[in-house]
Amino acid sequence: MGLEDQLKKLEQNGLSEIKNSGDLSKLNDIRVNLLGKKGPLTEVLRGMRDLSKEDRPKVGEFANRVRDNLTATIEKRRTELEKERLNRKLAEESIDVTLPGTPVAQGQPHVIQQIIDQIEDLFLGMGYQVVQGPEVELDRYNFEMLNLPKDHPARDMQDTFYITKDILMRSQTSPVQARTMEKHDFSKGPLKMISPGVVYRRDTDDATHSHQFHQVEGLVIDKNITMGDLKGTLETLAQELFGDRFEVRLRPSYFPFTEPSVEADVTCFNCMGKGCSVCKYTGWIEVLGAGMVHPNVLKMAGVDSETYGGFAFGLGPDRFAMLRYGVDDIRNFYLNDVRFLSQFNKRG
Repeated sequence: MGLEDQLKKLEQNGLSEIKNSGDLSKLNDIRVNLLGKKGPLTEVLRGMRDLSKEDRPKVGEFANRVRDNLTATIEKRRTELEKERLNRKLAEESIDVTLPGTPVAQGQPHVIQQIIDQIEDLFLGMGYQVVQGPEVELDRYNFEMLNLPKDHPARDMQDTFYITKDILMRSQTSPVQARTMEKHDFSKGPLKMISPGVVYRRDTDDATHSHQFHQVEGLVIDKNITMGDLKGTLETLAQELFGDRFEVRLRPSYFPFTEPSVEADVTCFNCMGKGCSVCKYTGWIEVLGAGMVHPNVLKMAGVDSETYGGFAFGLGPDRFAMLRYGVDDIRNFYLNDVRFLSQFNKRG
């Protein structure tokens, strides 16, 4: 049998094997067997050395056509098999869009932030502005402009983190009020603001105290402001956070930056005023301090104390959260235990 006949037979058998190959692995084996260095096509071509010079080009050209045909057929079959494999994979991994989706757990604001947001929403609706200030504060704003000069004994009421003798970590959010009063143009209208934020005090952490906690302070400065305006504001706040069943009472107290000063109590959430261990059988729970802004505070901020007056109050959202939800240890709010925090889901 001549070389051309061998090449034709090799081509026919190869094309048949390629056509019948059922997977990519088998097709690759056929390619190696047919076209590899030890394959039959190579063996046939080695016999060309015995041909005459006249027949050698003719047979070589025919052999190249056979090789090209087999190579092209293998590539075509490879494409077909890859497409078939992809279709099978898509069929196996098809998605039924009618099936219900897997629920995705959503985060939520921290319970303290929820309280702050609710307070902000209430006061924004009453025409107040929300003002932020620096946590690293000057002694001048944290104490002196709030009627607490350097030798004032009331400074002992707050154990402060000092960085230098004039720079400290703010122990209250009241400095924001001093800064805002200093800049406010009262010819354009009264000042109504709240200042939420983090404050720092050198305190021992226990169930009811923390060295870092939150405050929200409020301030109103205008003409003809009275203690009645203050009580009405605090009653609105208490009803917003604790419900319409709660009442507010004011007790005389002392704060250097207000005169007169009061402490505000609300009806005990546990016994509703009947008296229990939570409220020490008084029927009331202390929630915040407040009072009429001291004239010295107005003067140091450049406000005419003969014309203008106002009230201020300060509350702790952390304490409000404890009272509202019956939490007996403030440290639970900061342990980042999702099991605990997820109880306070405002989404219901």
